[in-house]
Amino acid sequence: MNKEEFIDLPFFKENGWIKKTCPVCGRTFWTLNPDRKVCGDQPCEEYGFINKRVGTRPESLTEVRSKFIDFFASRGHTPIKRYPVVARWREDVFLVGASIYDFQPWVTEGLVPPPANPLVISQPSIRLTDLDNVGKTGRHLTGFEMMAHHAFNIGDQRVYWANETVTFAYELFTKVYGIKPEEITFIFDVWSGGGNAGEDYEVMVRGLEVATLVFMHYKTTDTGEFIPMPNRIVDTGYGLERIYWLLTGSYNVYEAVFSGIVEKLRKQAGVSKPPEDLLYSLAVKSGRLDYKNPLEAMETLKLVASEIGLSLDEVRRILAPNEAIYAIADHTRTLTWMIGDGVVPSNSGAGYLARLLIRRSIRLLKMLQLDLPLSEIISWQIKYWKNDFPEYEEIEDEIRDIIDYEEEKFADTLKRGEKVVSDLLSSLKNQGARVVPGDEVLRLYESHGIPPEMLKEKAEAEGLQVDITGFYSKLAELKNRATAEEKKAIQLPVDPATVSNLPPTRTLYYEDEKMHSFEASVVAIVNGKYLVLDQTAFYPEGGGQLADIGQISHSKGTCTVKAAYKVGNVILHECEGQLPEIGEKVHGNIDIERRLNLMRHHTSTHIVLGALRKVLGKHVWQAGAQKTPEYVRFDFTHHKPITPEQARQIELLANQVVMEDRPVKKYLMNRTQAEQRFGFTLYQGGAVPQTTLRVVEIPGWDAEACGGTHCDRTGEIGLIKILGFEKIQDGVVRVIFKAGKPALLHIQETEEKLRNIQEALQASYTEVDTKAKQLARRVEELEKEVKRLREEALKGKPQLAPAATIGDINIYIFHSDDYTPREAATTIAKNLTKSIVLALNTNGNFALKITNDLLDKLDARTIGQNISQALKGKGGGVNDLYQGHITETQNIKEALIQAVKKTLQQQQ
Repeated sequence: MNKEEFIDLPFFKENGWIKKTCPVCGRTFWTLNPDRKVCGDQPCEEYGFINKRVGTRPESLTEVRSKFIDFFASRGHTPIKRYPVVARWREDVFLVGASIYDFQPWVTEGLVPPPANPLVISQPSIRLTDLDNVGKTGRHLTGFEMMAHHAFNIGDQRVYWANETVTFAYELFTKVYGIKPEEITFIFDVWSGGGNAGEDYEVMVRGLEVATLVFMHYKTTDTGEFIPMPNRIVDTGYGLERIYWLLTGSYNVYEAVFSGIVEKLRKQAGVSKPPEDLLYSLAVKSGRLDYKNPLEAMETLKLVASEIGLSLDEVRRILAPNEAIYAIADHTRTLTWMIGDGVVPSNSGAGYLARLLIRRSIRLLKMLQLDLPLSEIISWQIKYWKNDFPEYEEIEDEIRDIIDYEEEKFADTLKRGEKVVSDLLSSLKNQGARVVPGDEVLRLYESHGIPPEMLKEKAEAEGLQVDITGFYSKLAELKNRATAEEKKAIQLPVDPATVSNLPPTRTLYYEDEKMHSFEASVVAIVNGKYLVLDQTAFYPEGGGQLADIGQISHSKGTCTVKAAYKVGNVILHECEGQLPEIGEKVHGNIDIERRLNLMRHHTSTHIVLGALRKVLGKHVWQAGAQKTPEYVRFDFTHHKPITPEQARQIELLANQVVMEDRPVKKYLMNRTQAEQRFGFTLYQGGAVPQTTLRVVEIPGWDAEACGGTHCDRTGEIGLIKILGFEKIQDGVVRVIFKAGKPALLHIQETEEKLRNIQEALQASYTEVDTKAKQLARRVEELEKEVKRLREEALKGKPQLAPAATIGDINIYIFHSDDYTPREAATTIAKNLTKSIVLALNTNGNFALKITNDLLDKLDARTIGQNISQALKGKGGGVNDLYQGHITETQNIKEALIQAVKKTLQQQQ
């Protein structure tokens, strides 16, 4: 179909629709109302549904959703369950922004079949790119449900296309939602997103866009070019919240969707609902509000203020607390979705976006002077939506714990940030600056977690200007997509094009994971050292598992296999030594003990992950792993330190699964079937860029898409020993453990160390911990006594004559390697008056201490810097204590005297 065919659909021409061109925006639209002049989109037309009866008024959003799904189910569409809001199956984005995200790129490109065709879904979606508008415009949300019906016309298959899609939309709005036909307009346009594009129709009712119908048949390049694709995808999006808003005629989407939450927040905060005339005047014009362009937004507000006889400042004063309440209501539902679907706040990925929403919500609560934990509002949301999302009730305590912990951390961040902001503003004022640079706003947030509102508040109090317009939206847009660094991949040894003409290598390691000896033929030798065989049992590096090593024997001798890599469907063996000839038969031998250790460690990783999720919660997701023959290093998402009791419980559960000797099953399944059977915990190891997934399942415990080698039963592991846990970054914890023989060896080594400690303490096994604690207490007592004696010894040193006297100031110089310079200088100066003490060791480290009665005229930093400059050194400190290092120690006395004199002269 060409553009004209998309515009002149039979549905319009056969049913009396009138084609027009909007005089405001210039777009083509269809209407049944001959008197309609404009298309109905914003800002071409004001909202005409506010406080009006439009269609059949529903009792709830649940009713609107149910009617939508029932309508399409009755027309041959299979209802499918929602996907998580975290796009685990994709490498390019973190969060689901539309229902089509569920099916890109695998289904849309025809690589795997859809879960049903056609299908209907209501998909929770998250978009943070309009974050600064949320709460203010009346229509923007960070989280919303996109109701959708999709048809996948793959290749020559035809399900339905544009004409049927428009017909469905018309019938839904008129027959199901009771909207008058003449109130609907269809605006023709072109849409692109998520790597695809196509012509579309925006469905408008009384100025509000309620649906977008996209006919996707292009792929888009990075430069924005449209490339035709053979598949034609019906990609629709019906805004659940917007349709409910339309049918209720509420003043804004927040009053419609979150009415119970909004009223509760108003009551708690002591905030009054704005006057009806203000709400109405603003509501009908709110479609043109966009705070990404604050000047235009202010013009709209001025017009509203003029209509109701108030000043702009008065309107802003009334609206501000309500806008904060609206934003909190929106943000907390979105956070419930994000954290409930497994996001842990952190400094990267989806966790970064969750943290951004949490901190913004907390700032809004503070603005309202509302002393209420954010987690309490999250609980309201969970109860408010329990009929629609019952799964979150099961993990409410887990969600609240994550939110509470993050709020505690943010409180600490704000305390530390006070000084950072103060120092920055002082520096800028000293430089004569009048504006805080934009890069400083970003730096303070990224490096110190300081919100822009806090900076703006303090800067303006100091007479400095700060522009934070659109800060959160820009930040969210910047962080919403995975960077190349976050798309981790194995570094390939050769360009894939080098081996693209070679036949696929048969993977014997999947046919028999315990195979360690095999025969093969040489297919090619790449770059003089990479051997390609027709089949191999050498496992190539991947999935966090190291490659196998071993030998390949041939007629001329033996070469050592140092590593193996998979490039496309070809496996390369990195060899050292005499290579065979192309076409020659060879014999491969794998280091089987190493392979078995790797298998046990890989299977143990799946077991430990299951134990982590059972003990810590469903928010635990793999964040990186390295399986070696000796140990496993496994990173996972979690917000708190692991307690000793939790560590014991995790280890006990893991070993229980080992002792139960459960089967370890392996399947090859297409992506859609695997997702439907096992869910999205399949992607614990990250997105798998393949149409067919190899699924490794431990029944009743764990199932993941995994290409590694594994035991056939959990009992083959023998033993799992956890060595310890450590936090490696915000929201990510690392566990190190060993399995099988390495675990047993570790226990034996630990026992040997314990025996040595027993001998040293002359204690039995049952007494060793008690005696160790007694020894530690005794050591602490002795250290205190030693410190006291050292101080007493130092106090006697000034009885010697001062090194110099300047006026009424005595100067002492103390040389010693028995004490640290700081310890010596501060202790000697304790009982002195009007004195300067410099302590120096033979390495050139020194400390300079000034007694408090001299601080009105001397500064240790000034004197110390002069000494450092004179004797080729450097250092730093505070007003009464300077520490540094010098290279020329022989002239220390002269340098100190000169530095003191110079400082005194500058004071005169």
